[in-house]
Amino acid sequence: MSSDIRLAFAHPSERAAATARPGPLDRISLRDHIVEVEIGAFQAERGTTQRVCFNVVVEVEPVEGPIDDDVDRILSYDKVTEAIAHELAEERLNLLETLAERIAERLLAEPQAVRVFVRIEKLDRGPGALGVEIVRSRDQVWHRPQDDDRPHPRLVFLSNAAIDSPYLSRWIDQLHAEGRPVILCVGAPDTPAPQSGHPLTQRRIDLLAIEQNAWVLAARDPRCVVVATRTELDWAMKHGQISVWAPSKIVLDAVDGPSAHPSDAVALAAWFAAHFEAEEMMVFGAHLPENPGVPLRAISVETSDL
Repeated sequence: MSSDIRLAFAHPSERAAATARPGPLDRISLRDHIVEVEIGAFQAERGTTQRVCFNVVVEVEPVEGPIDDDVDRILSYDKVTEAIAHELAEERLNLLETLAERIAERLLAEPQAVRVFVRIEKLDRGPGALGVEIVRSRDQVWHRPQDDDRPHPRLVFLSNAAIDSPYLSRWIDQLHAEGRPVILCVGAPDTPAPQSGHPLTQRRIDLLAIEQNAWVLAARDPRCVVVATRTELDWAMKHGQISVWAPSKIVLDAVDGPSAHPSDAVALAAWFAAHFEAEEMMVFGAHLPENPGVPLRAISVETSDL
């Protein structure tokens, strides 16, 4: 076996040593860390967990001066396992590549980290381990907004009467003029959705019905853009775009998903508002939910001013 092939299957610590850059760097490693998690792009991988193995190496700048046995002066092993746990808890993912990238980003946000090797393998998908390995350096990654950096939007639920209201554009004018991030939410249209007779498939159908109505709203005003992912929403809030939430991906991928059924669209929007740490939720033309987890304000569809 050539050295290149051997290194391809060697532990990331060996690969790190073989591709070391000039100058001294220390290495912190995590070996054979196994977690049961739901992940995967195939339908057969939804609703079930599988064993996933993590091997991670973080190259760090050596500490200047004596360490003095002070844990605050080094990059702790806990930072590695916490990065894995945080990204697994953030949302359900389809791809190991996405998970590896996010773990690398989080670790490289640490000031000591210079380069990261992340290998992730599925242990239960075949007779062997199926996986991916990435290498990222500090200057290669885009650091996603961390929780403390994210803006706190105003979330606005629009009933079907509000969507049809002649005041819709005026309300959007007023919301946009305030300069705060705005995310619009809707429920299903008044026409009944198809019935499948199966709870899981019906949930998808009902979420898709909401998304159809989101596109109806977007057609009423070109400033409203339908978005489906957290990344899109983060970008939209930072760039002053008014978003209309398409809920399927975030709801279905949520590790701790909503208890509200899609038919209770206001409660579903309230879950999203709390999940997104909205500063306020305005409800146009619908009853306020109980225990929303976010400040609420009811707005009549008969008024033209907020």
